[in-house]
Amino acid sequence: MSSVTQLEVGRIRELSKCARHAEAISAAQTLLTQTPQDRDALYLIAANQRCLNRISDALATLEKLERLHPRFSLLYQERGQCYLTLRNLPAAIVAFSRAVSLNPALTTSWLMLERLYRGIGETKRAAAASEHVSVLQQLPQEVVRAASLFSDRDLPPAENILQKYRAAGGNHVEALRLLGRIAHQRKAFEEAETLLEDAVKVAPNYRAARLDYIRLLLDAQKYMKVHDLVAGLLELDTATNDLLPMYAAACVGLGRHQEAIAVYRQLVIASPASAELHVSLGHALQSIGRQREAIDSYQAAASIRPNFGDAYWSLANLKTYHFSEGEISRMLAEEAAPGTDRVDRYHLCFALGKAHEDRGEYTQSWQFYERGNMLKRAEVRYDAKRFEITARREIEVCTAEFFAARSGVGAQDPDPIFIVGLPRSGSTLVEQILASHSQIDGTQELPEFPRIVRELERPLSDPANPRYPAVLTELAPDKFRSLGESYIRNTRHYREKLPYFVDKMPNNFRHIGLIHLILPNAKIIDVRREPLACCFSNLKQLFASGQEFTYGIEDIARYYRTYLELMRHWKRVLPGRVLRVSYEDVIEDVEGNARRILEFCELEVEPACIEFYKHQRNIATASSEQVRQPIFRTGLLPWRAYEAWLDPLKHHLGDARFAYRD
Repeated sequence: MSSVTQLEVGRIRELSKCARHAEAISAAQTLLTQTPQDRDALYLIAANQRCLNRISDALATLEKLERLHPRFSLLYQERGQCYLTLRNLPAAIVAFSRAVSLNPALTTSWLMLERLYRGIGETKRAAAASEHVSVLQQLPQEVVRAASLFSDRDLPPAENILQKYRAAGGNHVEALRLLGRIAHQRKAFEEAETLLEDAVKVAPNYRAARLDYIRLLLDAQKYMKVHDLVAGLLELDTATNDLLPMYAAACVGLGRHQEAIAVYRQLVIASPASAELHVSLGHALQSIGRQREAIDSYQAAASIRPNFGDAYWSLANLKTYHFSEGEISRMLAEEAAPGTDRVDRYHLCFALGKAHEDRGEYTQSWQFYERGNMLKRAEVRYDAKRFEITARREIEVCTAEFFAARSGVGAQDPDPIFIVGLPRSGSTLVEQILASHSQIDGTQELPEFPRIVRELERPLSDPANPRYPAVLTELAPDKFRSLGESYIRNTRHYREKLPYFVDKMPNNFRHIGLIHLILPNAKIIDVRREPLACCFSNLKQLFASGQEFTYGIEDIARYYRTYLELMRHWKRVLPGRVLRVSYEDVIEDVEGNARRILEFCELEVEPACIEFYKHQRNIATASSEQVRQPIFRTGLLPWRAYEAWLDPLKHHLGDARFAYRD
């Protein structure tokens, strides 16, 4: 929301408080002509319509608001007030209940529920509502207001209230917890970890804070820390089922899929109607190649909740699964249903895109891929400009002279083999070739370099003037060595006992300069795919997390161009440091390229590397089932069937379409 809009919303609220309802409605309607989907303007129109006893108008406005902002709690509270005016008590209870399910800090809704439940003789529910009111009344009002704003995703005003409260001497643990949750939402993981760690220290028995802390560690991909912490808690309380999903998620993150499967099976037995648990079990099974069992789990999830988009997308994401007529009809109906949640809807769209693609129905397929990308793009925060600024700064900072002045710094371990590039570029294929070697561990897309960069970014940078990579010029030689040693130490959790291991995080191409500084003996392989094929493959892929640049044609094209620019720079300033591998070349000549890759890694060629598809290992990426089969050349140019819709992609790629081999 712009500052001008914020000021106008504030003015309309003042008109409402002064009972100038007609003026407030008129001003809010004027605001809507400029911002047609503004949540607060619609809400204020409805609230003032109710105050003027225009109940049917208010309910119609709230219906429109729900279509645009279905998780806004105050719309349901306002709807409850409308139904109270109409004396429709059952509908009022439903509305107020929905409000507090979205926003537990709505004291007014809890008070209304207590009164309504008492009125109909529901004494237990009335007592529960009363208890919620009592808890809220014991909290500082600043914390209650901030909690309500947080629930409605109004993070900046919630954070502002809490910071002022603490600056004035407020020390309630809930303020600390809320600030940690806000930092978590902003993806400021280190800041959130500090705040939530402090909350747990202040109140060791505060279960909600501890659970928030564990969730944060999972999102920060600190899987070993979660594993050890939850294992300790489970020893103290074996009946605590809400910790088991977190323990299983940590096992998955560490690549311990068999252990995760055992936990998920235990949870599914306890909660057989949980569609989410069936999907999580399916993911773990799929990662170790038990595809038939994974399919059964995904189908069970879809059966339990027919509009569960993630279940259908998980089937589509196997790449080898073909939907039946019945499944396609069900997906079409659920995607078109007005009550389908946005997240389920875009999962369904990507699944339907794959379903129609498999049937050769490319017009319908493209329509669903395009719709899925539009819905997903609306919720991500990708900033192409920030990425490009950071890339330009890397080129400015990481010169040949800069590296020459820091020759010999870093940890000397030769263990890591980095595979970088774009997602969907063929990196899983190259990883599988390497991981089939008797001396190389295939791990996964390791989170360590993103974590190191976040650490170097502290305190948080201004997006227009990022602290990284300029901070590299300030680091002492010992710091480079300690960062390299930390990387080697932290990645041991993902390895067996072989001399070398693969880190396949594709976005690490951004940090090749840092890799060179902290691990000068590591090997780096850039896997590159023809631009149209690579970008199109990303546009039809829904990622579990991250990769937010892939949901728009212009964004993915700009990202690819910046990737080429940065890789050209690394080639100039670090000659011979990075081996470029063409995906198309590997497809045409597996043996020749396997030899080239292994020679670069200073290893002997082994027959198993040529027959990589026979190697049994855990694979968590979207290409897992494809690299478990011999190579087929039919999919080299999948974009050809969609060429009628790809002129904008060709335009935004520009000369990158032909310069990518330079």
